[in-house]
Amino acid sequence: MRQNKSLFPNTQSDLPKYLQEFDLTLECKHLISSLPTERGWITDRFYRYQGFWHSLRQIQAVLPCQHHFQAQDTDILLVTTPKSGTTWLKAIVFALMNRFRYNDYTDDNKSTTTLCSQRTLTIFGTHLPLVSLPDSVKNSPCKLVYLCRNPKDTFVSLWHFSNKLRSKGKDMGTLSLTDCFDQFTRGVSVYGPYWDHVLGYWKASFENPERVLFLKYEEMKQQPKVELMKLARFLGRPFSLEEETNGAVDGILKLCSFENLSNLEVNKTGQISATGFDYNTFYRQGKVGDAENYLSPQMIEKLDQVTEEKFQGYVLKF
Repeated sequence: MRQNKSLFPNTQSDLPKYLQEFDLTLECKHLISSLPTERGWITDRFYRYQGFWHSLRQIQAVLPCQHHFQAQDTDILLVTTPKSGTTWLKAIVFALMNRFRYNDYTDDNKSTTTLCSQRTLTIFGTHLPLVSLPDSVKNSPCKLVYLCRNPKDTFVSLWHFSNKLRSKGKDMGTLSLTDCFDQFTRGVSVYGPYWDHVLGYWKASFENPERVLFLKYEEMKQQPKVELMKLARFLGRPFSLEEETNGAVDGILKLCSFENLSNLEVNKTGQISATGFDYNTFYRQGKVGDAENYLSPQMIEKLDQVTEEKFQGYVLKF
């Protein structure tokens, strides 16, 4: 039995996978029948599961992940709110953790003599809120790196991203900025509410700082060397004095810069096979403060007010 086609009115065989109809497990069918729904941004509907909004495809994937994923002690989980520098963080952590395996990232191409023990590890990326992580992650000493971005830029980037994905569908139309703004401020966005997502990991970083590192996109842009060295220490791969002198820190930042990543051929023409997302969808500007070019003064004031209310009592500001 296939899912009701009314949920996917624009399904066609030539559409990207993220817009296609697909078979649901019996568990997923039973679950969604009891979940609150809202209008979706990319697909037709959001479903509220464990306090956060997901597309149907996401719920279908989350359930087996929660049941079967077995975290290893050496795993690294990179967690972000969507459109908060996810691709940048993945590139930086991969380059950081593998800098002794692949090409040396020094500015002057000097060969580093620093050695480190090569331990087996796996790097995962996810947007899941803390509450929805598999129990094996919560009960493991594996490391979690969380990156968030100020809510105004996050919202505008997410709005652009959603419309870009919708453009691949037939007669899907463009999302209104004002309609999406209303939903976002009510907490209705992919993996939202944004503020609950952020606070979950913010609290965890204070409760268990050895396991959870909380980073801000704006601070990484403002002082990238400081944040990269902090990240390296947290992951147990600090830079040696020799590496710093030889330019390894600057080399990784240059390698993983927005300009370099967005101009790679694979990111211009490649596609994620599992979802059908074009890699170039993930690159727009990567700037801080771009939201002011789209939001009215009234919108900015409202979003700032919501953020202040949500974060009241916490030493967390953007």
